[in-house]
Amino acid sequence: MSIFSRINKPENLLLAMAFIMPLVFSVWMVLLNNFVIEKAHFTGKEIGILQSLREVPGFLAFTAIYLLLFIKEQKLAIASLLITSIGVALTGFFPTTYGLYITTIIMSVGFHYFETVNQSLTLQWISKDKAAHFMGKMLSVKSIASLLAFSSIWLLMEKFSWSYQSTYALFGGLALLFTIALFLVFKEFPQHTEQNKTLVLRKQYWLFYALTFFSGARRQIFVVFAGFLMVEKFGYSVSQISALFLVNYIFNWLFAAKIGKIIDVVGERRVLKFEYVGLILLFITYGLVDNGMIAAILYVIDHLFFALAIAIKTYFQKIAKSEDIASSAGVSFSINHIAAVVIPALLGVVWIINPSWVFYIGAAFATCSLVLSHLIPSNPALGMEFKYLESSTNN
Repeated sequence: MSIFSRINKPENLLLAMAFIMPLVFSVWMVLLNNFVIEKAHFTGKEIGILQSLREVPGFLAFTAIYLLLFIKEQKLAIASLLITSIGVALTGFFPTTYGLYITTIIMSVGFHYFETVNQSLTLQWISKDKAAHFMGKMLSVKSIASLLAFSSIWLLMEKFSWSYQSTYALFGGLALLFTIALFLVFKEFPQHTEQNKTLVLRKQYWLFYALTFFSGARRQIFVVFAGFLMVEKFGYSVSQISALFLVNYIFNWLFAAKIGKIIDVVGERRVLKFEYVGLILLFITYGLVDNGMIAAILYVIDHLFFALAIAIKTYFQKIAKSEDIASSAGVSFSINHIAAVVIPALLGVVWIINPSWVFYIGAAFATCSLVLSHLIPSNPALGMEFKYLESSTNN
């Protein structure tokens, strides 16, 4: 078997795409708070609106299923990577409120379609007994890409005084070239099960939908406001934020694959219960913190908890019909973003009144997730989707 044949496998394509997306998206994310404050003079109100706009394509992720009538999932994933790269490359050229809103939407369309299709392909191509460990491995690869991005930002902007414009353009351009290379190198892989090309909402998946909704709600508070807190309240610079992200992804690189194995051993219910108890404590502490170093420690711990959310995906893989995966991936992303579209803008107003209230609301969301996690069976499967109740697998 040639080296090319050994490389040309579905899992390698998934890992390659898992490297490219964070390489470009991490640059957009880590520079955003400093860029909008320094160049566009954003307050909590504008950043809330921008983040809400960013999540609109996520809310509309269910429309990916209709695109699959015309394009294969693998090609849609590649096209979505290209759109994301273009959006990031353009960001630095439009340092105005409306310019940032527009480039953010472009980037977000690509990002959310990619994440939707990538989740679907992963659950289809990777067997159930290997899924949690493989998803942990993907997180490790994402962390390596993010580490490369953050260290490069620190070097370019701190040591060589690169502008925001040049940095965004460089990484957007590189991601564009890498994505074109993937399209040329990897063959089109077959799908083992023909996927439904219509929206699928099944009552036996209700617990998965509910966990996904509250996961999206609390994640927005971390993504939007935890980073903003570091810059606005504690005055963190671009290099300090980059260093903080470096620490985050070093932890993910070291532990994400191990977390995947832990999920296989102890089960989704126990892992998620642990995550949600930790998040309740973290959000309450965010609301009380007055020390920048303690806030940074909370930020790192909070980010590490993200790896535990793999358990929601593996739980769904175990209870879902094989033909529902592509459609359900789009539906779950839309459910995840129902709150995400509204929360940043609403909590941006709350932030102006009292930033601590934002994090107390996050603790309330985590509490709802904790209650729901008790309903996950010890051994979830098709026909045993939630604890104490046996659900029919019929429509």
